[in-house]
Amino acid sequence: SFGINIERQGTTLWPCLPLYALANRQLERQGVLSNSIVLGFPYADVEEMGSTAIAVTDGDAELAQELADEMAAYMVEHRAEFVGEYITVEEAVERAVGSGEGPICLLDMGDNVGGGSSADSTLIAHEIHRRGDTTAFVCLYDRVSQERARQAGVGAKLELSMGGTTDDRHGEPLETAVTVKSLHDGKYEESEVRHGGYSHFDMGPTAVVTTATGLTISLTTLRAVPVSLGIVTSVGVEPADFQILVAKGVHAPVAAFEPVCAALIRVNTGGVTAADMRTFEYEHRRRPMYPFEEIG
Repeated sequence: SFGINIERQGTTLWPCLPLYALANRQLERQGVLSNSIVLGFPYADVEEMGSTAIAVTDGDAELAQELADEMAAYMVEHRAEFVGEYITVEEAVERAVGSGEGPICLLDMGDNVGGGSSADSTLIAHEIHRRGDTTAFVCLYDRVSQERARQAGVGAKLELSMGGTTDDRHGEPLETAVTVKSLHDGKYEESEVRHGGYSHFDMGPTAVVTTATGLTISLTTLRAVPVSLGIVTSVGVEPADFQILVAKGVHAPVAAFEPVCAALIRVNTGGVTAADMRTFEYEHRRRPMYPFEEIG
């Protein structure tokens, strides 16, 4: 058995790209009707969790098995490359700050909102705040802090304890003095083709606050999936205003953020959608399964 973590499920990236090229070549063969690569959902603790390949032919079971085995063999052969790079928070922020370019998008894989996460992880924000040597935009789901900032009003200065309230997987609340920069209704539209085909978004009432350490934090009352740049631009700021943009996703934000960013770095943050499958405890998965156990 074999499992592919979310970091390595980008179909336009190595090592998935050659696998999909192989699948496309198979479709050109006589008698092949279709094939599928099932990358899998690593957050499901079920026996079926894992990656596989399917081939459908016109009555030729032997050929179908051969093609499915060919795709599966690629996965096994390149299993080490499918494990992931697992860049730490500290390394990711250091790379972004040291790049001399901007903005750099840090993809917060452990708080992948589209994957069902909390949208309030503070792990990257804490590191940026600790350093205090850059400018960064972060969006956090925090109803209480949003309401406190709204009641204080634009221009007000107050102490807030932001994010990190859902559970203990996503960092401690970020406690610091902030200035209320702006207030918004949280609604925006997207005209470009984006992940999932979404065009209308609603973050709920939103307050934007800034810190003395270079953070601009958008506090929302609804969880926001960052598949549109509107998550940034709808609150009165531009990507170019920052050296770092934190997007809570893995692949879904790429179409929106890649055109305006000098680089994208996938960050191995902890959380319910952490990229490293080995950080989770499974009861029902098959054994042996790579990367938990070695396979032949």
